[in-house]
Amino acid sequence: MLSLAGAGHAPSPSGSPVRQPPAQMSTVGGDALGRPGPQTGAGAPALPGGLSALSWIVSDADTGEVLAAQNPHWALPPASTLKTLFADTVLPKFPQDTTHKVVESDFDGMGAGSSEVGVMPGQTYSVADLWLGVFLRSGNDAVHVLAAMNGGVAATVQQMQARADALGAKDTHVVTPDGYDMPGQVSSAYDLTLFARDGLKNPVFAKDCGTAIAKFPGGPSTKGKPFEIDNTNRLLTGFDGVGGRYAGLLGVKNGYTTNAGNTVIEAAHRDGRTLLVTVMNPQNHAYAEVYHEARALLDWGFAADGHTQPLGTLDATKSTSTDATRPSAPAKPGGASAGTWPAASSKPAGSSTTTYAAAGVAAALVAGTAGALVRRRRRRRP
Repeated sequence: MLSLAGAGHAPSPSGSPVRQPPAQMSTVGGDALGRPGPQTGAGAPALPGGLSALSWIVSDADTGEVLAAQNPHWALPPASTLKTLFADTVLPKFPQDTTHKVVESDFDGMGAGSSEVGVMPGQTYSVADLWLGVFLRSGNDAVHVLAAMNGGVAATVQQMQARADALGAKDTHVVTPDGYDMPGQVSSAYDLTLFARDGLKNPVFAKDCGTAIAKFPGGPSTKGKPFEIDNTNRLLTGFDGVGGRYAGLLGVKNGYTTNAGNTVIEAAHRDGRTLLVTVMNPQNHAYAEVYHEARALLDWGFAADGHTQPLGTLDATKSTSTDATRPSAPAKPGGASAGTWPAASSKPAGSSTTTYAAAGVAAALVAGTAGALVRRRRRRRP
């Protein structure tokens, strides 16, 4: 098993080990982001009850303001959420209509038990098809084919690390392009949010991460007929007991490995605001818990955004005053506490939601498809 970077263990009241954040964490984006435990800005409503994730962050994608966080710089295994960095790095390099005939060596280095979309050696695929396999089915086979086209796994990993560094993602160490568990491979809720925010500026990234259902080229088992692939992000599809599709969801990426547990990055757009929520490894192992916690944090974020002082920033080069930050009040049953909030703060001059217009359009186009998909498919999905 991969030992978590900087993680310690302390006994819980029941005697089972509880993971503890490292004593020293990065303060990139603001001093408050390096403090352990849940943090909110001044004037924030109480956080949702029942949050169990080791690390999470809520932020405004347009302004870069961090609204709340818990251990956002804790370096943890990222699972397939690391594919967002892979997409940031490789997606711009090949036109969508580029084609590639797959050979067996394209899969070199792919881990045993990897998630796959069904890429077959000897078959020719478009780059557009391969990216749908990456985003919808988290296909490590599609990742490795694209990495092979990009000069191989080693070159791709090096480029991904350089991209992470350029984005200010100081907690991230890349070992594989697909997020498969490997010793030393870590990222953080803060860094994963940076990757998603960067990716959503690319219209193809925005479209693919928000696509609920698509057709993928078939092989011998389907007699060459395309087959349906559904997005594994349940807040996008509404599958499997997550309370339905989240209104305004733009999508992004979910993941799971043995070492990472469940991880997810979600983006949603409502009332002119685009929020990003990243959740890493809920310790409550109830079914679909990562989606319930992401949903609760999105709801909290839309209620709080514009009514609270920022805790920090995703724009790490900007100075952030910590005078307005404080540890969060204990969560009360039922969500936000009653009380008077400060007047809503206006967004900085020149800020705009147009950067994410492509993502908003993608979400609008997907909404009807996702609704029909949920109506057609009430059975449990893998």
